Amino acid sequence: MPRGEPVAVRQYPAVAQFMTSVPHTIGRSRPIADAQQTMRAHRIRHLPVLDGGRIVGLVSERDLMLMTSLPGVDAHRVRVEEAMVQDLFVVSPETPVGEVVETMIDRKLGSALVGEGDHVIGVFTTVDAMRALHALLERT
Repeated sequence: MPRGEPVAVRQYPAVAQFMTSVPHTIGRSRPIADAQQTMRAHRIRHLPVLDGGRIVGLVSERDLMLMTSLPGVDAHRVRVEEAMVQDLFVVSPETPVGEVVETMIDRKLGSALVGEGDHVIGVFTTVDAMRALHALLERT
């Protein structure tokens, strides 16, 4: 579809219906090698970063690849907080999928954190968006 004027998007269902619930997380002071291991073991690309149970950042597979490609970086010594992003896109579980997807497109994001207060309860990724699209296409 060519870029141009915005197209009206149906604003339902809620993101909670398609998010990955109870996501794997990592503490900010853990080494990035631990984050890499968690991602490999669970076949995921995004890890919410916590400090005392609160969301403080997000680290992606890409962030870790960039960090470990720098000269002199030891993945067992560099902490996750040095690789994480702090400019987070956090939505409530009731946020409409269409609204989340529009923001992900506009900001070129691979994921959105789903939270209640300072606590993460889910992650909505591009794969989850594809599952939502598939479900909506099945209805038509």
